[in-house]
Amino acid sequence: MNDSFSILFYPKRNDANKRGQAPLYMRITVDGRRTELSIRRKVDIAKWDTSKEKMRGNTPELREVNSHMSNIRMRILKLYDKLIDEDRHVTAVMLKDTYLGKKKPEKMLLEVFQEHNNQVEQLVGQDFAAGTAERYRTAKKHLAEYIKHDYKKDDIPIQDVNHKFITGFEYYLKAVRKCSHNTAIKYVVNFKKIIRIAYANDWITKDPFVRWKVRLKNVEREYLSREEIDHLLETNFHTLRLEQVRDIFVFCCFTGLAYADVKKLSKEDINKGIDGELWINTSRTKTKSKANIPILPTAQAILNKHAYSPDLKNDRVLPVLTNQKMNAYLKEIAHISGIKKNLTTHLARHTFATTVTLSNGVSIESVSKMLGHKNLRTTQHYAKILNKRVSQDMQMLRDKLKTKDVLQSTK
Repeated sequence: MNDSFSILFYPKRNDANKRGQAPLYMRITVDGRRTELSIRRKVDIAKWDTSKEKMRGNTPELREVNSHMSNIRMRILKLYDKLIDEDRHVTAVMLKDTYLGKKKPEKMLLEVFQEHNNQVEQLVGQDFAAGTAERYRTAKKHLAEYIKHDYKKDDIPIQDVNHKFITGFEYYLKAVRKCSHNTAIKYVVNFKKIIRIAYANDWITKDPFVRWKVRLKNVEREYLSREEIDHLLETNFHTLRLEQVRDIFVFCCFTGLAYADVKKLSKEDINKGIDGELWINTSRTKTKSKANIPILPTAQAILNKHAYSPDLKNDRVLPVLTNQKMNAYLKEIAHISGIKKNLTTHLARHTFATTVTLSNGVSIESVSKMLGHKNLRTTQHYAKILNKRVSQDMQMLRDKLKTKDVLQSTK
């Protein structure tokens, strides 16, 4: 028995009768949480030894009470050891219920995960983006494969999740599934939400993620240069579909819209601003934050080109395909145009932040608002990779200092 687990016997003095007899109780404490139960004996408070947790005296009645407490203590200790040997997450309530023969239906991890995913699916387009639902589906799939791979089971009780299970899942994602560090961490974070739900509902009494501390690694975000954008626009494609997908990708490069946002963009999202020019006024699907973006000439030309497309539906302004088809066509577009970077609508968003805005002197605060970021630190990730801009700024400083030195030398 260690500091996190203890058994205490005591008479409940407040419930004593007129003869000074009180019901005897047992208190079980595990990890700071406790539960109590009556052991169905009444004792004379005057004969109770608090320091030794036993009755003073040698009569048959007193010996029977002490023996009864000793037997119960041994049974609880054996139950505790048995549950620990089974690698179960032991709680005080679990020990009490097991001792009393009560068996509550256990919440199973993958079942809870699926219940959560079903709710997310029903709220796609309202509280969640389709991509978010897909990530949770994939996270649950990986978790099921991990349980099968490491535990040889189809599912486990959610209360059996501990720090070892979490770090094992992270290792499995990296070593077996070959996920990158950041991808693995994001799947574990998806899983973490399920555990937080279980903790909030009292299905578990301890959060096993308390000591799990991992940070995402900083990665250099790819983006297209101005020359690559021009080359992409000048490339002739053999099918109308490829040209259409190229146009939508370039539109994202000049607006910073994510896939979910460009797909839902409608005529009512385009309005005349205080400067007399057309602007996109929309809410980001992912964060629900407002994004106000000026429609630059290249973006306007693309809107004009597809204004009468037969594929437009529900007052949309661009004929956007499914995300899966868009990404498949973008791979083909990259191959045909000779661009070696992985073209995605997210790369287009990076391009807007770097090549189109920040590198042309637009303030980081303005870029943050156009991207719909809630935190300026998110936008600062883009500013870190603008080595070209830093080089230009330093050259201006060199020229300024050189001029100053020349002036001083002529005095």
